[in-house]
Amino acid sequence: MRGTDVSHRDFAYGEAGQARTRLSIYADRPNLRAGVREDAVAAGLEVTATGSLEDLAFEDVRPLGDIVLVDCPQVDARGTAMLARLDQTARRSGTRLIVSTSVEALDCVFSCMDQSDPILLVDPDRAERVLALGRVMASFGQTRLRELSEDDRLMLLRLTEQVGQIAGQIQRLGPGSGAGAVGNGPVFDFGQRVETKPGAAAKADTLPELPPAALVRRILRQRQQRGRFFEGDLFADPAWDMLLDLTASQGEGKRVSVTSLCIASGVPPTTALRWIGQMVEAGLFVRVCDDSDRRRAFIALSQSTQDAMARYFAQLELTGAMPL
Repeated sequence: MRGTDVSHRDFAYGEAGQARTRLSIYADRPNLRAGVREDAVAAGLEVTATGSLEDLAFEDVRPLGDIVLVDCPQVDARGTAMLARLDQTARRSGTRLIVSTSVEALDCVFSCMDQSDPILLVDPDRAERVLALGRVMASFGQTRLRELSEDDRLMLLRLTEQVGQIAGQIQRLGPGSGAGAVGNGPVFDFGQRVETKPGAAAKADTLPELPPAALVRRILRQRQQRGRFFEGDLFADPAWDMLLDLTASQGEGKRVSVTSLCIASGVPPTTALRWIGQMVEAGLFVRVCDDSDRRRAFIALSQSTQDAMARYFAQLELTGAMPL
């Protein structure tokens, strides 16, 4: 294969004959490939192939590996088709994808990768890529972990140590170099309806309307004003800010791209993407494809979330409380 640095293309095994976890790396920047390879080897992963995006486009790139890390800061029509094909292949094979891109290309990459649940990173630093590898390994579950060799079971611990070392090395380059990891996220109780008095059954099933978009935008501006007087991270609440932004957009009749929603969240794009994924998985957001242009996809409130936001603002109006 042209330009491809391939090593150990077949399976690698531990001492007990157990299959080791394999990683493939595809990026056009040689220094990035070398850095990812160094970190992966230090963490105990078996790097089976590295190459450029052109190499990944070849049909004979097999096997992909248990994990494939792809860097595509810019994508054209051919790149979009390649990513979509990779996404479908990964879904069928169970390969986990880590795809890094830029803010400018995020919408295009997001729209063509909706099958394999990839981890998307936006302009990530070295530590964020290592953290993404750790997240993928953790997602394999206990059954998969028991099948790994002793070296691979220790790999997760080494990943944590590696992140700490890398973060320390790059900390002096500037603020915000950490990954901004997200935990389990907030828990929303959107299932309760406002109780009605006996005899009011005719109105009980009538849901209130969403609040005026202008009101929601004003709330968002007020929340953003806090950043002028206090450290922005002190009030970071990406889930709620995204809920408000989508609520306002719903009232305005606007569709919201994933890039726009990342901006509205007030946190780094990679962190925002993790929140969006969690909100979609929880059924709060839905992914909406653009039927006229398959290169675009949008995020919207699910119907149940729309109802919940309408009830929330109606309750505030009844009690005279100030929206936050």
